[in-house]
Amino acid sequence: MPENRDVIIIGGGPAGLTAAIYAARANLHPLVIEGTAPGGQLMITSDVENYPGFRDPLTGPELIAAMRAQAERVGAQIVTNDVTAVDLSKQPFLVSTGQENLLAKSIIIATGAAAKWLGLASEQRLMGRGVSACATCDGFFFRDRDVAVIGGGDTAVEETLYLAKIARSVLLIHRRAELRASKIMQERAAGHAKVNFAWNSVVTEILGEDSVTGIRLQDTRTGATREIPIAGVFIAIGHQPNTALFSRWLECDDSGYLKTVPGTTRTSLPGIFAAGDVQDRVYRQAVTAASSGCMAALETERFLLATPAVV
Repeated sequence: MPENRDVIIIGGGPAGLTAAIYAARANLHPLVIEGTAPGGQLMITSDVENYPGFRDPLTGPELIAAMRAQAERVGAQIVTNDVTAVDLSKQPFLVSTGQENLLAKSIIIATGAAAKWLGLASEQRLMGRGVSACATCDGFFFRDRDVAVIGGGDTAVEETLYLAKIARSVLLIHRRAELRASKIMQERAAGHAKVNFAWNSVVTEILGEDSVTGIRLQDTRTGATREIPIAGVFIAIGHQPNTALFSRWLECDDSGYLKTVPGTTRTSLPGIFAAGDVQDRVYRQAVTAASSGCMAALETERFLLATPAVV
């Protein structure tokens, strides 16, 4: 019979690592299963300037490495492995990695959400060098430059309007002749002097060697192509929360994000908590993920103290 852990944290991004720091300092002996591709969206972020406590910019991987080292220093155990299955039908909960089965009195889910991409080789090659999925993270680097946003929903228009405060111009590219965004958002974009539109268009190539220099657009009706000089490309076609392992057991919203009790990280099952982008479809920032990781650890500690049956 495997050891019954106080808490297992699934995910090694800012939410999971912050939860590990707080849980370790509370003497909960957390086990972090960080995944074989740990770090989340920060691992494709070139420069981070908006995380408190760092005067000078640092890369996303550097920030994750610092958090990881801090978590280990205070006593968290971190393993690089993928969780392949869970059984949340009873306590203690079962977590399987494919190599071993683990038991936990509580679980913090911090598996994040993955941005949806276009699937272009040039998009992947220029990631963090002009290609981004987060305007609030990277928009600052494109002050007074021309940028493009790809998408047609509320998120795409929100990113467009945010960038319009920073960039010289914003080209909103949509594959159809009208946006899917709400009417008020459409009106705001249409009325903004810095926002232009490329209707019935798809990006077939992002141009540039060391950084983005432009895009190649194809008309979805005629097939005609054109190239436009652009310094930055922001992909805003949605995110996919990493909840496939948990959706059988836990309540999710219509987009697949784990539902939590408002103002908490408590999911629909006692003893299961969710932190970071896996339950946050609005902010998706490293600092908000870290703060919810802190909340999850504190709530886990209280749950364990108040639930003698699983202690």
